[in-house]
Amino acid sequence: MRPATVPRTGAGTPPGGLADLHAWWRAANYLAVGQIYLMDNPLLDEPLRPEHVKPRLLGHWGTTPGLTFLWAHLNRVIRARDLEVLFVAGPGHGGPAVVATAWLEGTYSQRYPEVSRDRAGMRRLFRQFSFPGGIPSHAAPETPGSIHEGGELGYSLAHAYGAALDNPGLLVACVIGDGEAETGALAASWHANKFLHPVTDGTVLPILHLNGYKIANPTVLARIPERELLALLEGYGHEPFVVDVAADDDPQEVHARTAATMDRILDAIAGIRGRAAAGRSVDRPRWPVLVLHSPKGWTGPATVDGKPVEGTWRSHQVPLSGVRENPEHLALLERWMRSYRPHELFDAEGAPRAALDAFAPGGKRRMSAVPHADGGSLLVPLRLPDTRDQAVAVPAPGRVRASATGVLGTWLREVIRANPDNFRLLGPDEVASNRLQAAFEVTDRQFDGIRLPTDEHQAADGRVLEILSEHLCEGWLEGYLLTGRHGVFTCYEAFVHIVDSMVNQHAKWIKVSRGIAWRRPIASLNVLLTSHVWRQDHNGFSHQDPGFLDHVVNKRSEIVRVYLPPDANTLLATAEGCLRSRDKINVIVAGKQVEHQWLGPEAAAAHVARGAGIWDWASNDAGHEPDVVLACCGDVPTVETLAAVMLLREHLPDVRVRVVNVVDLMCLQDPVEHPHGLAQRAYDALFPPTTPVVFAFHGYPWLVHRLTYRRANHDVLHVRGYREEGTTTTPFDMLMLNDLDRFHLAADVIDRVPGLAVRHAALHQRLLDERLRCRAHTRRTGEDAPDVRGWEWSPA
Repeated sequence: MRPATVPRTGAGTPPGGLADLHAWWRAANYLAVGQIYLMDNPLLDEPLRPEHVKPRLLGHWGTTPGLTFLWAHLNRVIRARDLEVLFVAGPGHGGPAVVATAWLEGTYSQRYPEVSRDRAGMRRLFRQFSFPGGIPSHAAPETPGSIHEGGELGYSLAHAYGAALDNPGLLVACVIGDGEAETGALAASWHANKFLHPVTDGTVLPILHLNGYKIANPTVLARIPERELLALLEGYGHEPFVVDVAADDDPQEVHARTAATMDRILDAIAGIRGRAAAGRSVDRPRWPVLVLHSPKGWTGPATVDGKPVEGTWRSHQVPLSGVRENPEHLALLERWMRSYRPHELFDAEGAPRAALDAFAPGGKRRMSAVPHADGGSLLVPLRLPDTRDQAVAVPAPGRVRASATGVLGTWLREVIRANPDNFRLLGPDEVASNRLQAAFEVTDRQFDGIRLPTDEHQAADGRVLEILSEHLCEGWLEGYLLTGRHGVFTCYEAFVHIVDSMVNQHAKWIKVSRGIAWRRPIASLNVLLTSHVWRQDHNGFSHQDPGFLDHVVNKRSEIVRVYLPPDANTLLATAEGCLRSRDKINVIVAGKQVEHQWLGPEAAAAHVARGAGIWDWASNDAGHEPDVVLACCGDVPTVETLAAVMLLREHLPDVRVRVVNVVDLMCLQDPVEHPHGLAQRAYDALFPPTTPVVFAFHGYPWLVHRLTYRRANHDVLHVRGYREEGTTTTPFDMLMLNDLDRFHLAADVIDRVPGLAVRHAALHQRLLDERLRCRAHTRRTGEDAPDVRGWEWSPA
């Protein structure tokens, strides 16, 4: 099938408005160039002089005129059809375009009154761009209308689809730069159209902007035959529409062709949605995609110093770099800026003329003011069911077993039931694998591809989204959160590293947006990591990596929270708190296997609120200074710690042992460095400064040392954790490989409590011999020893 195209003759041009559209585009381009270059003389009321130009020229011109062109044409259809449109700017440093259009529409001055719509405000607008104390060169939280950080490429289309979910009245126009289209995250995102419901979700219009070059190289999609490109887009399930522009094309003719193409696209979208709403749609829709071929650096200098610039990679950033020092460049810049005829666009005071204001949409229909771009203003708190209804009854510690994530799944089922249109559960083909399948009792996986009778829980609509792409799942959730909704992203622990950089960017977005008065808090990014390192014995070394914790704690302390609940009820309490939180990145690590349960619901809630606490039922130091503290953080380390306690009670009953469990990892840090950090007095009460501590930790042991380096007991703190030793083996052998097993923990106590090493050298040797016995059993039978597999907690 050939793409829908429009003849270059301009046939079908909608009547009127194109002259004003062209003027608006010129104004946006003028403002964009001014931001890159000028710090004074914003209206060129006098000849341009070197002191009017910034000493450091930063910014990206190449993509900017294409973005302003598309913004102008979307404004036309918004007014003509009364549309609600969210603009997602994928081309990285397209900041000059989106800031210029926001100022031109009046939104920027409403958000920042000091950047007024007059000469003084324009001067401030220009000066602040990429200037110390100003704003970044890319779309950023400071930019009205933006949900998308432009500093890193690849995530625009995933964010766009996340924004469209459960927003049936919203059109998300997502501009994809041809450089960005080469990233893995973006390449996977083309499949998102198989997950959008044509009635209950909004519409995403991908706009592939091909201007031919990256920083210094041609782009792949701009250098393949058009038939191959269109076949690719058709293969993704889209109906392509093409607008092809040359630098010397007549502007009015270009606008006429583009306007006609946009109308055909929107007619096609309206037809798809209308048929689906009427129940006449049978097959998955073939949603339109617009391909815009335009020159890089369009309307900028054609040549500089005898070398071609417009339409080449030389226009990518700053086409004229020596303006202050080179009179020819200064003159060329002035001719360039005057080519937009600014005095036709702005009045004597610097305000946009009435025709420009009349062309743009008004109020919340402005793309720079659309409410969805400030998701916190639309956020409705979740209706959260009582976790006690799903809690595990624990008559005594260790007496019952359950799957922590299995129990969580029953609560998330009720969350979905209570919040049918603003909560999503996302994961790369792992919801059932991670024991959250109770969700399927009230919903299905949303999927609009071909469904077969053998499929289970697949439907055109549903609250669960699964695709085998961590990039896409996490990006969908970010877009969903940034537009005012809630959700949970589940992932195998080892493979969450695939989205390390996405989490980085989201953390930076939250950090900046928290300092912007008009941006309201959004729901937190909740990341549930399961199928974790200590129970990936069957999948082997490739699946064994708890290092995401090390990565995420690098982020700002007011944003990051890390929880390692030891059982199901603490997981429930943790999840409830995370879903109530705002502007956070909450990382929860919890196992899915059936394990011992330690705390009842009330005790679990109190434990999570404290972050860490003494388990007196497992300790024997009541009323006395402990000889040793056995600390644990994580579900499997907790089991091994309690098993070590039993060994010590059996062989060293006179040693006073205190057991401290940590559920909120950040409480270990000094309160000066993290708001969840325990006060020094509270920390010392748990960990007396001179008492040896043997700490069994879920992740890499040096992370605990890093978090506690300011604490008084750091010199007597010994941490066991993952040491990058793994293979396909048994669960207990994995622990022994990394010296996190019960025998090694008990031996550590003998090594570190004064007076025990000499007196109990024989016991120390027997403990290490037990490790040899257990390892030999695994090599002989292929499973762990019966006393390990059948271990039960006994308080005696």
